Amino acid sequence: MRVTGPDAATESGARLAAWLAAGFHGTMDWMAATANRRPAPRLVWPDVASVIMLGVNYGPAEDPRAATARPARGAISVYAQGDDYHDVIKGAQKRLAQWLVASAGGDVKVFVDTAPVMEKPLAQAAGLGWQGKHTNVVARDFGSWLFLGAIFTTLKLPADSPERDHCGSCKACLDACPTQAFPRPYLLDARRCISYLTIENKGLIPHEFRVAIGNRIYGCDACLAACPWNKFAVEGRTLRLAAREALKAPPLAELVRLDDAAFRALFAKSPVKRIGRARFARNVLIAIGNSGELALAAEALRLLDDAEPLVRGAAVWALGRLDPEAAAAEAAVRAAVEPDAGVRAEWQYFART
Repeated sequence: MRVTGPDAATESGARLAAWLAAGFHGTMDWMAATANRRPAPRLVWPDVASVIMLGVNYGPAEDPRAATARPARGAISVYAQGDDYHDVIKGAQKRLAQWLVASAGGDVKVFVDTAPVMEKPLAQAAGLGWQGKHTNVVARDFGSWLFLGAIFTTLKLPADSPERDHCGSCKACLDACPTQAFPRPYLLDARRCISYLTIENKGLIPHEFRVAIGNRIYGCDACLAACPWNKFAVEGRTLRLAAREALKAPPLAELVRLDDAAFRALFAKSPVKRIGRARFARNVLIAIGNSGELALAAEALRLLDDAEPLVRGAAVWALGRLDPEAAAAEAAVRAAVEPDAGVRAEWQYFART
């Protein structure tokens, strides 16, 4: 926990504006809609006098890169293998905020990621860590594995010293990115980021990124896991954030058969649930296409009849990757009668290749 002032991150506004102008936010229009308020906490709450920044360690028990070496299984980002951090952290923050009011008075507001607040610049200004070249916060004691939260208060609290950048000449995180999503250090093009492509992106994943995604079915830890500062990281101690056994590299053969009810049951209280079954099935089918497991071609073939165009389109690609002859036979029958233009384009793409 560290404290900073409400004006500590104002300079981040210019960087945000440039990032938005370049279109690096992709389809995340909510970023642009709230851009004027993000670097100015007083525009979020005029009465704020201090910002308490909190970091919660969610360090994994093992290197998450091990999951990407198992192509028949799905790799889920570390942060999404336990309960939804929004709920876990906000509950703890509210208890802390209530204690603060009871002890010292004043008023408070609590934020975890969903409000227009620049948590990462504020975290650096408060001294929790610094924004690394991968644009996430790195802490000397916890590496890249920190959830951030903010408590705005009307109390005037002593501010802590900001943390300086300790990345030096290292570019391990940049080199680790499978899709080359960093145009330069400290700048992320979300449109190329696997986390964006598998979570925020609501459409079909562009062809140029599908092979690089590998078996990542929700998010990506490549740049975070590559950071040398992780040598100081320790396993997180918050039990509700700990990885569930069922979400540690689950078999693709099981995931691809989830209907909507089974999807909701498996991912109850998980952040994965918010993308819905169709986007999740899309991600699983991309992983199946990259798996090299011919036995999974039958699952792709089955999902060519799925009610969701997003799923059908990904199934075309997966089948084409695993069994080109079967895909060619299906294309001859299905391409002309497919009602969705995006899925028809998938068949046409397959026919061209």
